[in-house]
Amino acid sequence: MSGGLVIRLRPHEKFLLNGAVVENGEKRAKLRIKSRDANILRLRDALHPNDATTPAKRLYYTAQLAVTGDLGVSDAINELLPGLQALLDALTDEETQTHIAEALKRAQTGEFYCVMRALKKDFP
Repeated sequence: MSGGLVIRLRPHEKFLLNGAVVENGEKRAKLRIKSRDANILRLRDALHPNDATTPAKRLYYTAQLAVTGDLGVSDAINELLPGLQALLDALTDEETQTHIAEALKRAQTGEFYCVMRALKKDFP
């Protein structure tokens, strides 16, 4: 991510930026977030805690908390690594294992938004 995180927004789409809810204007927009320590989350990507009903969704929610800054980096990594490894060991589908392995790799480096993206590929 040397160029930064690129977020594409729909008209009037809301996102969380360092704890503040920001809304896009009338037109589509593309933002490049250059600061690596910025906490940013599109609200359409947010998972409500009541919806974290599967192991993958609980791990997604943990990564989400890290993205928003509600969970410290080391705490998130300590929760994600064993959970992702257990999920990887339990699942046999090759495509799903690829996504979980990617999430595991990204969790090791603290790239929590990428963890969320990898895990979301397996949501129904």
